[in-house]
Parts: sequence; C-alpha cells; structure tokens
Amino acid sequence: MARRITIIQGHPGPGQDHFGHALAAAYRQGAEQARHEVRLVTVAKLDFPLLRSKPDWEEGEPPPAIRAAQRDIAWADHLVILYPLWLGTMPALLKGFLEQVLRPGFAIAKSASPRKPWDELLKGKSARVVITMGMPGWAYRWFFGAHSLKSLQRNILGLCGIKPIRATLVGRVDELNALGRAKWLEKLAALGREAV
Repeated sequence: MARRITIIQGHPGPGQDHFGHALAAAYRQGAEQARHEVRLVTVAKLDFPLLRSKPDWEEGEPPPAIRAAQRDIAWADHLVILYPLWLGTMPALLKGFLEQVLRPGFAIAKSASPRKPWDELLKGKSARVVITMGMPGWAYRWFFGAHSLKSLQRNILGLCGIKPIRATLVGRVDELNALGRAKWLEKLAALGREAV
C-alpha cells in the first residue's frame, strides 16, 4: 500500500555534501521505487525566526515557510527526520524549526476532557528518526542514554500523537569507507521501500 512520506532534512548546513543528505536521497529513491509519494522539507533553506515567548508560540502567526512545512507534514502518513548529532543533541536550527512548526492548533490543542491537558492532532502518523554522529551508535544509545533521541520521541513527536517512532543511528560517519557508506545507503533505501 502506497504511503505519503515527508522527509525533514534537519542538517543546518546549506550545502548538499553531508552524508545525511545522501541518506535522505537514498531513502527517497527507495520510497519512490516502491511507488510511495515523497515530499522533502530542507530546514536549512527555510526562512523563519526563532520563537522567543510562549504567547508567540501559542498565538503568533507562523511565517510562510513554516505554513508550507505544516502542509507537507499534515499531508504525510509517515515522517522521516534526519539530523547530525551536535553537542549531544539536534542542531539548534532544527529545534527552532520544530518549535515553529509544532504549534498549538496544528500539532496539539487544549483538551475538552478534564482527564488530559491536550489533544494530539497528529495521530495516525508514524516516524523514522535518522541521526548521524561521530561516535559509535551503540555508545550514544547505551553509554550516553540517547537522551536527544528519547526527548524527540517522547516530548516532541509523541506529545503530538505520532507513533510508532523508530530510530536509525549512523555512527562513526567520518570514518566510514566507501563500502560502509554503500551499506548504509542501501539500508536507508530498503527502509524507504518499506516506508518505515
């Protein structure tokens, strides 16, 4: 069954020469080969300010680039978010993008039920998070606790109702040889074909 997929490329660099871009392209190619529909949001190319207050987040008007990204996210059944691990977490530009795009009224809403504080407006969507890093993926997961991934899964995507949320950790990217890179690209293409 064909799915609608929105890939969010969270690398803050404007160039296309990072391995994360190749991984996103491989996922997209695999998905399109399997006849899934794919859209791409490249965060580094978007023009938006950082939010600086709760009232702005709750009541401010999203800029045009953010409204367009919201349309692509609303359209999708499945989201793929790629980013490099910087100082143990996602780059600030991606965090700023998520704060802008996942606003009340789009991602969550105040609940009418006294038993829960909000309604999850993005239910029915699944996600794949792909993180590239210099350290081994197992070290990030087991030694450092994968705290940035867990926060994204639980406190951001899960808060909006997105599930399941799967993760792919690509470690030691700077040390990968041509064969290692090819294996990762094929893995991402296979995930794209399966739309998971």
